[in-house]
Amino acid sequence: MPSTITTTTIDHITLEVPDPAAAERFYEQAFGLGDRIRVRAADGASTSTGFRGFTLSLVVAGPSTVDGFVASAVSAGATVVKPAKKSLWGYGGVVQAPDGTLWKVATSSKKDDGTATRDVDDLVLLLGVADVKASKKFYVDQGLAVGKSFGSKYVEFEADEAPVKLALYGRKALAKDAGVDPEGSGAHRIAIASGEAFTDPDGFAWE
Repeated sequence: MPSTITTTTIDHITLEVPDPAAAERFYEQAFGLGDRIRVRAADGASTSTGFRGFTLSLVVAGPSTVDGFVASAVSAGATVVKPAKKSLWGYGGVVQAPDGTLWKVATSSKKDDGTATRDVDDLVLLLGVADVKASKKFYVDQGLAVGKSFGSKYVEFEADEAPVKLALYGRKALAKDAGVDPEGSGAHRIAIASGEAFTDPDGFAWE
C-alpha cells in the first residue's frame, strides 16, 4: 500500500513550462532527479515576468559535485547566473533552466577532495515571501513543524525523509542569494504536490 502524503511532506514539484518535452529532457540530463521534478504545459493565458519568487536548491557533498552538476546543466541548455565559488557558507553557484527556473547547487564543504558524484543529499524548495513570520505561522497552522528558524529572515521545516524539503526566505534576500533582481509579476509557474490543496499568503499553490 502506498504511503499517505500529508501536508508535512512534499512528494514532488511540478513546473509549468512552455515545452514539457524539452523540459523533461533538460532535467534528466542536467540533474537526474526523477519524479521529484515534474513538468506540465504552462497556461497560455497567464504570464510571468522577472523573478518568480522561488528557487530550487540541490545540496550535495562537495565542490567537485557542485561543478559537475553546474556543467551538466549548462551542457543541457542552462545559463549561469552566479558562477560557482566559495562563500561564507560553503561553495555553490546558480543556473537558470531554459524554462526560467532558478537552480542553486551548493555544498557546506569548502574543501575539495576531487570526488564528483551525481548524488543529491537534499532537494530544497525555497519560497521568497513577503513576511517570513506570517508565512511561518501559516505553514505551522497547516501542520508543518519548524526545523530551523532565524527570526524574520529564514525558516526551514522538518522533512524527515521527504523527497523535497521546504524553506522560507524573504523575497529580496532570496533574489539576492540567487543573483537576480527581486522584481517580478504574474504566475509563479510552480505547483507543490502534497496531501491537501491550498494557496499560501504569497500565492504558491499546493495540490
